[in-house]
Amino acid sequence: MRTVLIAGVFSLVVSLFGTPLYIRWLVRRGYGQFVRDDGPTTHHTKRGTPTMGGVVIILAALLAYAAAHLFTGAPPTASGLLVLLLMTGLGVVGFLDDFLKISKQRSLGLTAKAKLAGQGLVGIAFGVLALQFPAADKDGATPASTHISILRDTPLDLAFVGAVGGTVLFVVWVLLITSAVSNGVNLTDGLDGLATGATTLVLAAYVLICTFQSNQSCFTLDEFEARCYEVRDPRDLAVVAAAVMGACFGFLWWNASPAKIFMGDTGSLALGGALAGLAILSRTQILLVVLGGLFVIITLSVILQVGSFKLTGRRIFRMAPLQHHFELAGWGEVTIVIRFWIIAGLFVCLGLGVFYAEWVTGA
Repeated sequence: MRTVLIAGVFSLVVSLFGTPLYIRWLVRRGYGQFVRDDGPTTHHTKRGTPTMGGVVIILAALLAYAAAHLFTGAPPTASGLLVLLLMTGLGVVGFLDDFLKISKQRSLGLTAKAKLAGQGLVGIAFGVLALQFPAADKDGATPASTHISILRDTPLDLAFVGAVGGTVLFVVWVLLITSAVSNGVNLTDGLDGLATGATTLVLAAYVLICTFQSNQSCFTLDEFEARCYEVRDPRDLAVVAAAVMGACFGFLWWNASPAKIFMGDTGSLALGGALAGLAILSRTQILLVVLGGLFVIITLSVILQVGSFKLTGRRIFRMAPLQHHFELAGWGEVTIVIRFWIIAGLFVCLGLGVFYAEWVTGA
């Protein structure tokens, strides 16, 4: 537990005190946000605000993870390193997108195909590696399994088509999850502190979930129990979740309205990658749909808006994603953010309740 606490506190301190230094560095180089002309007019005042703040979140999390293991002497695990790899890899894709926007002074960075290709390459690398590195002391368990998981692995095994085919299907499944989650967090970004705060709540849930899984691990209990968890490295996943959560807390201090810095796609794609990696390796893939319910709602608002316009020529919302609809309806930015945080918190509470109820009842 000390490793988890050290990771969270260390990343909080690094992010809290490192962000203003990074802001000054960005300002000196003129790396400011470009604001779309077709967006809400209230956003025009944000033009020029430093962006690419996700760099701080990523660095703080990586340093905190390393420091926590260094101070406690606990060795890093394949699971923890893989989640950090996925987070950092998607963060690099987002950084390229942000940098192109700034350098070209337009709201479009990477093309949609290039962005998806970058996400795909990172996702494929994560998916393939997650089925490697069997641990001799844990019955040869690998960081991920080819089973579809809800609250734990289900009997539905993607390896039913054979070893190679199962790996391919698993990688496709990973790509769907990582793409959906990273783009969901990306769509939620756009109002000061909205995506950062909502992601922090989900990460806090994963600190609790992975810590609980560690205490009820099939690999550490004296006797095998039907309700134990066959997660390879749950405690180290809790360390990663705490490290990223602490980094988000520190960043939120400067990202809260009025934001002194934006996370940009660098941050939103990285945070989506962290959530996706935690869900896959903690065997709670479908549970993430509940925990991240706010991201699901916002993503659906975009899908419905685009679908309705293409099919009928009419729009359902004043503007998508959903948070901008309420902006145009006259809600204040802070009001929208706080109410959406409340919604995100309710989904997290629901997800944690479902997770614990399943363990209690054994259903």
